[in-house]
Amino acid sequence: MAGHSQFKNIMYRKSRQDAARSKMFAKLSREITVAAKLGGPDPASNPRLRLAIQNAKAQSMPKENIQRAINRSSGNDAANYEEIRYEGYGPGGVAFIVEALTDNRNRTASSVRAAFTKHGGSLGETGSVSFMFDRVGEIRYKPEVADADAVMEAAIEAGADDVVSDENGHLIYCAFEDMHAVSQALTESLGEPESVKAIWKPKTTTPVDEEKAASVLKLIQTLEDDDDVQNVYANFEVSDEVMKKLTAA
Repeated sequence: MAGHSQFKNIMYRKSRQDAARSKMFAKLSREITVAAKLGGPDPASNPRLRLAIQNAKAQSMPKENIQRAINRSSGNDAANYEEIRYEGYGPGGVAFIVEALTDNRNRTASSVRAAFTKHGGSLGETGSVSFMFDRVGEIRYKPEVADADAVMEAAIEAGADDVVSDENGHLIYCAFEDMHAVSQALTESLGEPESVKAIWKPKTTTPVDEEKAASVLKLIQTLEDDDDVQNVYANFEVSDEVMKKLTAA
């Protein structure tokens, strides 16, 4: 019975991983389609598309999926996606920014609002929390690319503003307008990054206890499960011990 239970548990985890991978590919495809539609299908002359393709490849998205997403941008059936940013507060007063790409504004707004309400938060007006974040470029490298000192040196040479290195990898931050130049310089010194993207980085964080942190993570998960939601940012702070306990559950 123990072996059977373990097998079921493994199959359950694999099923969840496969579903998450499929959803990730769908969101990457949508970003590629929108980028190609806005700036043209040639990544050499379209920086947004170039980044979208790079990030898709970093997640092992098949080439045919990438090309299909590009082709979809010029098809008659291509959806007219709209970029929308939602802002609000989650449990414990944690500030949230939610970025979406949608072909139905009313549907997405209703889903996002319902997620906040269900998990003890509230949706606010645009601008209600974005002043608590900086719009910056984030360049991610895997831990094995180099040690922390080497990455720091490369980042300084490239013109980056900050580096955070730990066992999960290296996060390099730069001004939003410098993202392309910094990522190009880092590619020359460290190789192809795992991802390059514009993010909302909190200026300050809101400490929460284990109970509130669990609610915050549930809200993040609910939002990320929405097909229209591309990115979720929250300024909560919790101890490493509590985070490991919650994410292992």
